[in-house]
Amino acid sequence: MNLIIDVGNTFVKLAVFKSNRLMDKTSVGLDSIIAEIKQLKGNFRGLKRAIVSSVGRLNDEDVDTIGKIFDLLILDSETRLPFTNLYKTPKTLGVDRMALVSASVNQFPENNTLVIDAGTCITYDFVNAKNEYLGGAISPGLRMRYKSLNNLTANLPLLETEVPKNIIGTSTKHSIHSGVVSGIVNEMDGAIATYKLNYPDLTVILTGGDAKFLSKQLKSSIFANPNFLLEGLNFILQFNSNE
Repeated sequence: MNLIIDVGNTFVKLAVFKSNRLMDKTSVGLDSIIAEIKQLKGNFRGLKRAIVSSVGRLNDEDVDTIGKIFDLLILDSETRLPFTNLYKTPKTLGVDRMALVSASVNQFPENNTLVIDAGTCITYDFVNAKNEYLGGAISPGLRMRYKSLNNLTANLPLLETEVPKNIIGTSTKHSIHSGVVSGIVNEMDGAIATYKLNYPDLTVILTGGDAKFLSKQLKSSIFANPNFLLEGLNFILQFNSNE
């Protein structure tokens, strides 16, 4: 059994996999990660291996503690990956994007696949049918856009996310929702359409914290999977364990 430790911008996601089956998933703060990991170790007796992504936000003491409990793999630019990385600056490729591409080649082998991760940032990652990762794009996420309008202007309010009632905003509030939400939806649909010009058989995966909210509004046909990144991390751990 494998423990997946995904250190995000806000929370740490912990997941337990038995082979490819997700057995348990929870989110905790950085200050309680060791206590939660020890509890999971007690609850799942067969838990032996672990992988950590975004290790830079964990202090060395916590990493050392996890390494004493599990056979630990720390995901970084030197980790062996299940795809050919043709990114021009491979050492700068985020570990979250490595995991998403790994999940893609595992679940959709020999497919031209675009993975869209709608989180703090929106990332677009493309892997072709030859198992080659070519790159993608990074843009501001949903909450980042709302916060930027509030932080970088004098009078625009900070709003909670809401589906716009109409493309034509009839008030400042409605105009912000139209600009942010409709802007992202059009960006995603536009990106998918552009990729399909060169790859008509394109498979599209949407994941991340805002995937459920956005998936209902996209015109394009997609697979929505909120656990795609965790599944990718589990596959990387299996791949490096020769399973």
